[in-house]
Amino acid sequence: MGVEGCTKCIKYVLFVFNFIFWLAGGIILGVALWLRHDSQTTNILYLQLGDKQAPNTFYVGIYILIAVGAVMMFVGFLGCYGAIQESQCLLGTFFTCLVILFACEVAAGIWGFVNKDQIAKDVKQFYDQALQQALMGESDANNAKAVVKTFHETLDCCGSDIITATFTPVWRDDLCRKDSSKSFFENTNCHKKIDELFSGKLYLIGIAAVVVAVIMIFEMILSMVLCCGIRNSSVY
Repeated sequence: MGVEGCTKCIKYVLFVFNFIFWLAGGIILGVALWLRHDSQTTNILYLQLGDKQAPNTFYVGIYILIAVGAVMMFVGFLGCYGAIQESQCLLGTFFTCLVILFACEVAAGIWGFVNKDQIAKDVKQFYDQALQQALMGESDANNAKAVVKTFHETLDCCGSDIITATFTPVWRDDLCRKDSSKSFFENTNCHKKIDELFSGKLYLIGIAAVVVAVIMIFEMILSMVLCCGIRNSSVY
């Protein structure tokens, strides 16, 4: 009798955790879609300089997050249903899906940690190349000007270092936003803005990954305990 009561308690606790897991999946999916269609990143990462496309490594992480969110919602529903039905088969499938999902998330987390600085670095190099072509009047300069102006208008910045940020408005004022309320020394370095843009979004992704990982660990423990409880209650 005590085993059966403990099993029912674990069943409802697991159902609550699975419901939270399902909600977390929906939130992650929503955040990922928001990051995917955020105006700042899309304006920049869809740019093209001649035959060269802007680095879109950032979107790899976003697509992984979208897939994780969608799978989490499915797995959360499967866990809720399996807990209520006290089905060892469903709970076993749920546990297997959790392990696979957890492994994918760890792999994605390692990939994101390795590439977190490289993403911003690639975008800054792309900007510097466009700025150089625009300033020096190299071939395809009109395209380069359009790319540079998109960076400046989207991120409200100008120049790739303190010198160009200070003097570019003086001798190439067609490239920077004209803001009478700002002096030449108040123009924000575009490298700094690019770092802020991607570090903020990657930080948000990291928080989501940690929260989901903690929930997954609790889910796996509870599902194992519930399966053992169901097996023991069936014996008695």
